[in-house]
Amino acid sequence: MNTLFKALSHPVRRRIIAMLRAGPLASGDIAAAFDMSWPTITGHLNALKEAGLVSPERQGQTIRYRLEISAVEEAMAFLMDIAGAGSRADAPAPLKPQETPK
Repeated sequence: MNTLFKALSHPVRRRIIAMLRAGPLASGDIAAAFDMSWPTITGHLNALKEAGLVSPERQGQTIRYRLEISAVEEAMAFLMDIAGAGSRADAPAPLKPQETPK
């Protein structure tokens, strides 16, 4: 989980994730969207891959990256749980504003 949140902490990586929501993209297409060196983009893609957020697929000479929704869902579930937005069967019912705990 730490690797996942570390990967999401960088704005370039979040932008790559947003780009991949529309579907898989070739690494060259991802790199073309940024004004930075190829090794820098490769480093960002590797960080996303290590976190399980993207997976590479080789198609001939091209590597296409696909968003891995399961990793995103895991992060969202964690955030919803700590925010109290998830509904758990064992969780106590929330207090109404005028109620005090007994």
